[in-house]
Parts: sequence; structure tokens; C-alpha cells
Amino acid sequence: MRRLSPTLPGLLVLLLAGSVSAQGVLVSPSRPVPLPRPVPNPQPTTSTYKISELKVDARLQDQVARVQVSQSFVNTGSSQMEVQFLFPLPYDGAIDRLTLMVDGKEFPAELLPADKARQKYEEIVRRSKDPALLEWMGHGLFQTNVFPVPAGATRTVTLHYNQLLRKSQGLTDFLFPLRTAGYTSAPVEKLQFRLNIESSLPIKNVYSPTHAISIERPGRKQAQIEMTQTNQTPTTDFRLMFDVNPKKLGTSVLSYRPDKDEDGYFVLLTTPQVRDKSHEPMPRTIQFVIDTSGSMTGPKIEQAKQAARFVLNNLREGDLFNIIAYNSDIQKFRPELERFNDKTRTEAIGFVNGLYAGGGTNIHDALTTALSQLQETDRPNYVLFLTDGLPTVGETNEAKIAAAVKQANSVRARMLQFGVGYDVNSRLLDRLARDNFGGSEYVRPDEDIEAHVSRVYSRIADPVLTDVQVSFEYDEPRHEGTPPVNRIYPSGTFDLFAGEQLVLVGRYRTSGQAKVVISGTVGDENESFDFPAKLVESSDDESNAFVAKLWAMRRIGEIIDQLDLFGKNEELVKELVALSTKHGILTPYTSFLADENVRPTELAESEAFRSNAAAAGVELRRLSEVEGRGGVAQRSVKQRLLGRPANSSAPSADAPAPGGGSQFGAIVRDTDTDELVVMETVREVAGQALYKRGKILLTPATADVNVEEEQENVVVVEKYTDAYFQLARENTAAQNQILSSLKSDEELLVKWRGQTYWVK
Repeated sequence: MRRLSPTLPGLLVLLLAGSVSAQGVLVSPSRPVPLPRPVPNPQPTTSTYKISELKVDARLQDQVARVQVSQSFVNTGSSQMEVQFLFPLPYDGAIDRLTLMVDGKEFPAELLPADKARQKYEEIVRRSKDPALLEWMGHGLFQTNVFPVPAGATRTVTLHYNQLLRKSQGLTDFLFPLRTAGYTSAPVEKLQFRLNIESSLPIKNVYSPTHAISIERPGRKQAQIEMTQTNQTPTTDFRLMFDVNPKKLGTSVLSYRPDKDEDGYFVLLTTPQVRDKSHEPMPRTIQFVIDTSGSMTGPKIEQAKQAARFVLNNLREGDLFNIIAYNSDIQKFRPELERFNDKTRTEAIGFVNGLYAGGGTNIHDALTTALSQLQETDRPNYVLFLTDGLPTVGETNEAKIAAAVKQANSVRARMLQFGVGYDVNSRLLDRLARDNFGGSEYVRPDEDIEAHVSRVYSRIADPVLTDVQVSFEYDEPRHEGTPPVNRIYPSGTFDLFAGEQLVLVGRYRTSGQAKVVISGTVGDENESFDFPAKLVESSDDESNAFVAKLWAMRRIGEIIDQLDLFGKNEELVKELVALSTKHGILTPYTSFLADENVRPTELAESEAFRSNAAAAGVELRRLSEVEGRGGVAQRSVKQRLLGRPANSSAPSADAPAPGGGSQFGAIVRDTDTDELVVMETVREVAGQALYKRGKILLTPATADVNVEEEQENVVVVEKYTDAYFQLARENTAAQNQILSSLKSDEELLVKWRGQTYWVK
């Protein structure tokens, strides 16, 4: 076994656009102060400070960002601290007019170039015996002179800087270094981002691959973004992307191809333009099918009635509607569809107010009755179907109900299901969603039915294009018989709504310049739009690695859906295990990968892989549970992995963007308790899945390496030696982020640049 020589020649410092950095951190220049490591639920430590508030306000004008950072530090120790404030520069360091205030007083500071900054990073890491700063090797650094923080005192540091934002594949990219806020004695009490985007052209797509954001659009050329968290430990930097386009639709494509010998990955973002206030939305048909069986007695029927009133109060002149209430029998507001106006609204609300719970559950007749009334194809048709139980009256066979509903849906109506509580047939609801171009929502017993219905109804309020299809056309000739773009999710047709954003992912075989064609209908007329796209031949950095992970999530959701609706398929089970292993995306059926005794590997010929595939096959038997806590939890996980509703870009608790985990551990929903669980033995760092086995962290590529038998092929690197820092200099920013994630008692077995390293 070789040890890396500290005297090997050469020093490589890489300045990578889009590489990660970190929020300002306090260090003591006078004595070693270990940087505390973040944990999911940090316990009190001997650390010297915490962050009570971190606020970021930014104004993004075209490609120029004007950023103000306000960060309040509290000295939690018993003696005065003499500290410096360090701020690694965001990605390319194109920063000017950088000033720093401490409690309102401007403070002397110095901007260090990359080479001097590297020496500073190394010095701090050597002294603290903590790798937290390694990921910023090759970045410039802003540092203050030493200033005092008395025991128990708070100091508010305010940083102002201007930055020229980079533009990549049509998207302007804003990155804010955030992760060091995790290296304190407690979670950040309040974290807040407020960004205002102003553009000379209409803003279309606004997307964050790292955080759930809220977006307000006061006009076509303005967007306001907010993100607030309380008592959280940041694990990723904040990243925001946006594009501009004067057309009715704005579409951008980001591609990522880490291996040019394999299919690449892409994500397509498309957003319709913001509507003028004078705009008249497209008329729709809304059927609300509401369960009034005996099990709805109490708060559930009152919430359902309130949800129906919300829908009625938000219909528009020109809309057609009806309300179908069902228990053992079917009760209709009107024999046929009714045109909405003030008079019919008042009468319909009176009908809703008179509903009460009692009787059985006749799902078959309720849905076929609702669909039989839909006849017009020149307008979008939607069925909002609410149930809290299993079919008990009339046809009760799941497959026959699904077949009858599919046959009755002659106008391609989109069915949106709401399963209330745990006593629903969740597989039936998902089958209805798949067969009828819709989606399923699951309302837990402690959640409000009205909140779910109103959120979904508001999302479909203003259709822009219906029955939308996406295709790729290439400028250069391609080989026939090999589809250039494949495995696209969500698959099939969909609708585009004003104010909503479609996030579509897929794989591509053919690189180069292409044209994206988006076509659909408006009323009874066809419309088509085309946009340029570049699918890269290979990627030389990991800035868009999130695209691969996002695609893997969608593909895993599709596999689970296929196994759920059509039964066991050994090839799909193997693919599920391989994707889960490679990307560190745990599901209820691969959570065993978090077991320290399980060898994670994606090699199909290996014994470990076959064993894991067999274990997943056993776990997948739980898909036979269609009701109860387990049935609902499994379908909820599946819907989130699929990214439904398809027009929502916001991450969810079941599938945090962009990959179901963090450096703390992979997140999986326990199907016995219906609660989220953090598996600390599986992590995702810089797009790489890491598996902890004992004290060693492995990647799928090193899972089968036997360090005793392969001594000549493994280079041992001892932490904090010259060899260790030489390795860090040769690494990319993403590789150093992996080094930075190691805790003091952990080791790493990894393959970089064709060489296996054991960092210990």
C-alpha cells in the first residue's frame, strides 16, 4: 500500500465557475478553535458562537447582482473572543464594491486573491484539524481585521458587494455561499432570502435546484423570490436560476453529461408569460365529485363542503360546472352541466350547504356519471374527485372501476384525486390518475381537506396550452433508429398554466445544437413554439450535476409506478436498486442500503448487487398494501418522486430538491409510521452518494475495494499532512466538498482521476 509523497511536483489550483463556497464564518487567529460539525439535531457543544439571524437581500438587474448580507453572531462562551470574519467569494469571484460593517461601523478588511486565500485556508484547516474550509480551495477570500466580541454579546456583520452573474445555457445563475452557517454550535435561528429580479426583457423561468422558494410576479419584467427557514442547519449553498424571453412561452434547457460514452441528462424549464390584468382566461369545465359517505361524518364533511365553496367562489363567467355528491346513491346539483353565473353560484352553494354524511361509497357510479356529462373537447375539462374510503356499493373491483372510468373519459378530462385519511384505496387513486392524465394528493388525518383542494384548484386556474407535447429537432443529421432524446418525465401530454412552471427531465444520446418544439391547443386551435437548446457532448465540472439526480428521482418514481400498477418485473427491480445505489436516493424498498452491513454496489454481476436486488424484491411486496397507513405512505412517496403535480417546481418533504438527501443523511418515509426518517449512514455530497460502513465512507465505485488485498492500488493519505493538502490542491471543488464533509473520526475510500485514495 503506497503513501502519497508530499514532495511530488506541481500545484494545480482550479477556478471552477459554479463551484460551491460558503457563508461567512468566524475564526480565532490566536488559538486553535475546532469548527463544530453540523449534525441533524445538534447538541450543545463547547463551540464559541452561534448565528441568531442570517438575512440576504439581493437586487438582480439583468446579470448584475447587488447583495447585502446581514449576519448576527452571538458569543456563547464565557470570555471575550478576538475573531475575524471570513467570506469565500462566490464562484468566479467577479466582485466589486465590497464593504463590511460591524454593528453599523465600517471595518477595515482585505480581499485576498486565490493564491493567498489558499494559504489562509490551509493554515486554518491545519490549526483547527477540521476540513470545513477545504471546499473553497482556489477561491478568493474576503477577511476582516481582528475585532472583539464580548462574552454573551451579539455582533451584526453586514456585507455589501456587487457581482456580475454568470450565464450558462441561457440561464442567469445566482449562487450565494451559505454552508458555513452550519458550522456553529446550534442551528441558525432564522435564515431569510429576499431577491428582486428586474429585467429589460420579460422574465420566464425562475428555478432553484437547492431550496423550496416562493415566487411573486408583480409584472412581466419583475419577480420577487423569498425563502425563509427557522432553526435549520444549512447543508447546501443557495442557488437560483432565471431566464428571460419576450415570447408567449419561455423555455431553457440545461444539460449534463459526465461520461461522453453514456447518455447525457437534461432538464427543460418552461413558463408561460405573466398575464395582463385585462386578460380573459380560457373557459373550463369543472366537475367536483365529493364523498358524503358515513365515514365523512364530523370535521371531514365540513372541510369538504368548505372546499366545494372555495371552488364555486372561484369559478368564472363562461365556465361550466356541476357537483356530484355520492354515498350509496348519486346526488347531482343539476342533471347536466350548468353555466356559471351569480345565480347558479348561489344555488350551488345552497346545495353544498345541505349535504350531510351517511351511507356507503359508490365510486364507480359517481365517476362514470360525472364523466358522462363531459362532451365538449374545445375546452379543458377537470374532475376533482374526493374520497375517504374504499368502494363498498355497486362495482367494488378496483380493476373494473379503473377500466370503466377510462372508457367513460371520452374528452381526455384530467382527473385530480384527493385521498382523505388512511382508509382509501391508494392504488386505485393512482391508477385513475395515470389513466386519466392527472395526479393524486393524499390528505393526512391531521391535515385540512380545503387547503389541499384550494391549492390544486388555484394551480389549474388559468390554462395557457392544453394537451402539450415536447419534441427535440437537431440541426445536424442523426442516425436513424436511435432516438436522440429518451426516458422523458413527466411522460405523455400535459397542460400549461399561467404562473406555473413545467420541469421536464430526460436523457439524450445525440449532443449538439437542437431545437425544442412545444405544441398544444388553445380552445380548438393548435399553437407551436420553438426554442434553441444545446446538449453538451461532455461536462467538465459538476455545476449541473443536480440534473442527473433529478432525472434519477423521476425514473425511480416511474419504476415504482410500473411495479405498483402492473406487477413484479425483475429488470425494473434491478434498475431501481442500481439508481438508488448510484445516486443515494433511498425509497421504502431500498432503505436497507442504509444498513452498515449491506454492501452498496451498482455492478449487476456482483454478489452484493444480486443480494440487494433480491432484498428490494421482498420489500416491494408491500405494494400489495393499498389502504391503511402503509398504502397511503407508499403512494405519497411515489407521487413525489414522480414530481406530480407536474407543473410544480417546488421540492417537497418526500423528495427534497434535487435528490432526497443531504450531507446529514438520506431522507426516506417510513411506511409503518408515515414519518420522514434521516438515514445517517447514507449521504449525498456534491452529487455523490456516500455510504458509511463502520468509520469509512465509500462510494459505489469503491464499495467492492478490499484495501488489504489491493494494497498496491490504494494510496493512503493521512489527514492534515502535506500530502493531504496536495491532494486537495489537485481536486475539483466538488471533490474537496466531499473531503470537507468528513467528521473527525471518519475515513474516506474514494476513486479520483483513476486512482483509489484512502483518506484516514
